[in-house]
Amino acid sequence: MTAQVDGSAAGAAGVAEAAGAESGRESRVPGTVRRRVLVGAVALVMLAGGVSIAHGAADGTDGAPAPDGGGHAAHDAGKAGGTGKAPLVGGASRSGGLWMRADGVFSPPGSFVPSDALTYDTGLVPAAARIEVTQYADRTSHRVTTRLRGLVPNRGYGMHVHTAPCGADPVSAGPHYQHRTSATADPVNEVWLDFRTDGNGDGEAEARHDWGFREGGARSVIVHDAQGGAGKRVACFTVPFAP
Repeated sequence: MTAQVDGSAAGAAGVAEAAGAESGRESRVPGTVRRRVLVGAVALVMLAGGVSIAHGAADGTDGAPAPDGGGHAAHDAGKAGGTGKAPLVGGASRSGGLWMRADGVFSPPGSFVPSDALTYDTGLVPAAARIEVTQYADRTSHRVTTRLRGLVPNRGYGMHVHTAPCGADPVSAGPHYQHRTSATADPVNEVWLDFRTDGNGDGEAEARHDWGFREGGARSVIVHDAQGGAGKRVACFTVPFAP
């Protein structure tokens, strides 16, 4: 994410320089107008935040992505027309493993710059808080991990994989993804990522199973206000989980 923001900011700076060069009046007031344009452009880039996605091959017995990021690195969010959404790339390794990583910056529904990471309660998941979700799968195991930054310090949150993409209405993400249809919720049949933040508001979690997702069946993660099988939906992140 740092690289993509820096790259976008550099592009914004180029636009600002060109705008200043085209106006004789602006050039006669050294730096004043150009500084305003530059600051505005950089602020817009920072607000965009968006989501970057990387898919690639995973080699190694510990299930970690290859040292070089495996296949393709994350693409700049700005390449998708300024919507904060990155193109999807993929790959597979000879060992049969794959990995996917998606990261985003939370913003409320209807924000000026759309994002795949939505917060429905900015008191619990502030705008500009960050999330990263990584999926790793091979022939015998399946792992989903998450890291979050900038939440309420020293607080417990619930988190599960859900069946549909996020929407302005928290219920848009559908129910928990279940390996086998069941009337009850449990971490063996579902992907639970409950976590507790530290003093800085950062948290992380991991879930491991011997089964993977059905194609198109897992589309998002929901952050809840309480740990366990239920709770108020306070944030959502659309994630393109691989089967």
